[in-house]
Amino acid sequence: MRLPTPPRLQPPPLPTLLQRALLLPWLLFMLVWLGLLSLSYNLFAFLAHPLLSPTRGAAVGRAGIAYGYRLFWATAQASGLMRIDAQALDVLNADPRGMIIAANHPSMADALLICARLPRSVCIMKASLLDNIFLGAGARLARYIANDSPRQMIRAAVDSLRGGGQLVLFPEGTRTEPAAGPRGLNPFRPGITLIAARAGAPIQTVLIETDSPYLGKGWPLWRLPPIPIVFRLRLGTRFEPEADHEALLHRLEAYFREELARR
Repeated sequence: MRLPTPPRLQPPPLPTLLQRALLLPWLLFMLVWLGLLSLSYNLFAFLAHPLLSPTRGAAVGRAGIAYGYRLFWATAQASGLMRIDAQALDVLNADPRGMIIAANHPSMADALLICARLPRSVCIMKASLLDNIFLGAGARLARYIANDSPRQMIRAAVDSLRGGGQLVLFPEGTRTEPAAGPRGLNPFRPGITLIAARAGAPIQTVLIETDSPYLGKGWPLWRLPPIPIVFRLRLGTRFEPEADHEALLHRLEAYFREELARR
């Protein structure tokens, strides 16, 4: 059954000079607040890592990241800088099965928005980020997956899914290029449907909608965009794994392009 198309997001007007003078300090404060939250949690994760078993550490680490980001997004909304509608993801927490959460990738905020709603979520990340002072210890505690070795990455992803994890993947592989066209997607990279086939896990699609350029490619963190910054996350079709994973990848990409074009 096809869900009704939600109303189109309306881009907010550009801020006036007075509004910029008032809002830019708030934006910078929120970035500092996010940094302090990340440092505090990573200190806890660094201390907790040797004390917890891998299974317990992963559960604690993933939940800690989720609720930390949820606190940050609540603060951002209370400040008036952002409007976020991501409650549609909460229904996935009642499903104990492992599944892949596949989303389009318009901004750097996407993984943070998804993980905030899903305390069992696990991400694949650049191996270099495991040494980052703001991310590394927390990612290690949560048993996030490094992407330095494709074979080991796929094996770890399959193991996580079979253990009931919710694997967050962006099939584009990187944030959407500004020149990607009206449907707003980079070509999908192989891997997601192969992982689904090997793990026997479904792919739950998530559509991330925003008319803000903030945190997209080429937009600096400290540059004030139109306010409020609006993100809406909604659930799309769930795809079951298939032996012909390449054909499924083409259908998955076509589905995202169609849904984003219908906005």
